[in-house]
Amino acid sequence: MGHDWVFDVLRDLRTYALNNDLPELAQKVEEALRVAELEIGKPAVKEDKRPGTKGLPH
Repeated sequence: MGHDWVFDVLRDLRTYALNNDLPELAQKVEEALRVAELEIGKPAVKEDKRPGTKGLPH
């Protein structure tokens, strides 16, 4: 798992911001995601065990 949880939290926060009309927060979270990718690396791709969902984003 490593640092993957950081990306999950940031994506959840971005979704919250977009769903609650907080565009500036969403933009800052996008920046934080880019910084995390640079400093931590790309998050691992999670495989979904449900049939017919392999490779789909979570």
